[in-house]
Amino acid sequence: MTDPLHLLRQRLQRHRPRRLRTVGGEAGVLLALTDRADPEVILTRRAPHLSTHGGEMAFPGGKRDPADRDLLATALREAEEEIALSPGQVEVIGSLGQVVSKHRLQVTPWVGVIPPCLPLVASPDEIDSIHRVPLSYLLDPANRRTDRFDFAGTPCHLPAWPWQGERIWGLTAYILAELLNVGFDADIPLRPRPEHQARG
Repeated sequence: MTDPLHLLRQRLQRHRPRRLRTVGGEAGVLLALTDRADPEVILTRRAPHLSTHGGEMAFPGGKRDPADRDLLATALREAEEEIALSPGQVEVIGSLGQVVSKHRLQVTPWVGVIPPCLPLVASPDEIDSIHRVPLSYLLDPANRRTDRFDFAGTPCHLPAWPWQGERIWGLTAYILAELLNVGFDADIPLRPRPEHQARG
């Protein structure tokens, strides 16, 4: 792969991500990639005791606070709280389409590049572990499978990746697949999600 982050920057500059007009809570997540020849995607395993998404693989992020000036500020604040990633270490290069979580939060994913060797530290109150998943692993079709689940009573088929005894699935996998499709022509099949179909 030749300079994948340069390619991703170019693609995201041209990308026009889907925006929703829903009423309710909002959240921001950070899709951070390390600045390497084979970039790594930073994922967390959420602490099992959490009331929402406990034990699941996820991007750093969370619900917008009233003090957050926008959803990018939300994503950066949450990343600092969850994995000790300073906002000043993040080069934000774009965003992906908004999606709605199973808890009805409208989620905006932000894509950023970070130095490769930052000493990220999991907050024990929220994060069980931090994972660095190589982009090359995610792009290899042999590592991907398709999972079926129900969203608001509607059956959905989404990509999923096994990773070190864990499973990258659900909303996190959908966001990852959009990144891989937009940035690297991965051609991962993605059917419109129910909140996208609702707009016609």
